[in-house]
Amino acid sequence: MAKHYKLVVYVPVAEADKIRNLLGKLGAGHIGNYDFTSFSVRGTGRFRPLKGAKPAIGEVGKLEEVAEERIETVIGEDDLQRVVEEVRKAHPYEEPVIDVYEL
Repeated sequence: MAKHYKLVVYVPVAEADKIRNLLGKLGAGHIGNYDFTSFSVRGTGRFRPLKGAKPAIGEVGKLEEVAEERIETVIGEDDLQRVVEEVRKAHPYEEPVIDVYEL
């Protein structure tokens, strides 16, 4: 049996549907006879872009708070690397937070 992982990505609320749909189209969230499964929680992301950063939101040197969604889904080992790469490309942040947990 192939390994499965929980993939978690934090994204601005305005971009959450785009990323959630991309995950589903790439095959994440397939559980039995269901697909596009995920769970989301809203919260506040905080960061300060440093010199050399090109932030999509905020200004270099200034603390920023952004309404974000934490999107959780599952993914098989065979698709994991490809899905993470595609999410990075589609994500609005220069340095997206993507966590992967082995199940």
